[in-house]
Amino acid sequence: MSPDHDTISIDELAQACGLTVAEVRELVEYGALRPQGEAIFSVRCVSCVRRAARLRDDFELEMPALALLVTFLERIETLELEMRQLSARLPR
Repeated sequence: MSPDHDTISIDELAQACGLTVAEVRELVEYGALRPQGEAIFSVRCVSCVRRAARLRDDFELEMPALALLVTFLERIETLELEMRQLSARLPR
């Protein structure tokens, strides 16, 4: 992990999520993951990719389905964060 702990290497991401480096690269090729630099990713994607990897194993999903799942899970996380932020602004 980088000194500022906001990024993770492709090797660390693969290890943390139970994937191979080749599988992580394939997710990048499908557009499901967007590196911040040369094989550097946000640590925020770890939980999403980890959940997707578990679902892939449970349901024997192929890589294109896994890529779609990662995209959907990231979108759900983003929407939930936005909803919490908007909810916090409402008067009580």
